[in-house]
Amino acid sequence: MLLNSCRLLVRVVNQVCAGSIRRYVAPPKRFYRQTGVVSSNGRYEIALDQRKLKTLKGAPFFVESEPLAIAIATEWDAQREVIDRSSMHLTALSSTVIDNPNNLQKPDIVNYLVNYLNTDALLFYTGEEKGLKNLQLAEWSPVIEWFNKRYEVELVATDGLEVPSFAPGTAMNISRYLSSYNVAALHGFMFAVDTIKSLILTCACVDRFLLPEKAVLLARLEEEYQLGHWGRVEWAHDVQQLDSQARLSAAILMVHLNSSNVTMKQKSP
Repeated sequence: MLLNSCRLLVRVVNQVCAGSIRRYVAPPKRFYRQTGVVSSNGRYEIALDQRKLKTLKGAPFFVESEPLAIAIATEWDAQREVIDRSSMHLTALSSTVIDNPNNLQKPDIVNYLVNYLNTDALLFYTGEEKGLKNLQLAEWSPVIEWFNKRYEVELVATDGLEVPSFAPGTAMNISRYLSSYNVAALHGFMFAVDTIKSLILTCACVDRFLLPEKAVLLARLEEEYQLGHWGRVEWAHDVQQLDSQARLSAAILMVHLNSSNVTMKQKSP
């Protein structure tokens, strides 16, 4: 009976592994030698040798910021033998802006970001562990105070699982601020918020009150606190932290490079 059970278990594992192998798709090999930026009618396209980059839906890929185009070209140039699209955040964000797979309009994104405050990570202090709460008060409170002053609102954190209540005019003030950005920049906001689960921390990075590295640590405060007690698997947690930093940094770059009229000038010989 035990032998039959073991054989059945082995068969199931083999089937799962076989299915995983069939579903695995090898990343494409790098097919180009050089990357470049092509300017045309105020738009910037990415050239891979003689080919111009296209979006996942096959649309012409372009951005309206030369520094952003150079950063995207650098992402492609950094690929080695194979193309790892999961590491190319600026490419993915810019492609999403063009393809707009979810048919999002500017008001949709602004509403999503404003409504995120109801679940913002920084507004929920622990009601159980005193040491962790003291750490949250010390680290999060200054950021909340800065946010309130910067955006003329009165956000108050809560203990436990209660949804924070906001004073009248809070949503309007934040909506007005976010609406001043174009759609491409708002996609950067959305990517950042989804990465660190906080509009407050995202705005702090955009306004240069916090560096992305610090914002990620604040977003992971409870996890880091628990790891301090129970230990950490260095390679696993470090990789996760670095991935979040890379995503957040790309999102902040997306906001800044779509929000200013920056051009690149060549030095005279």
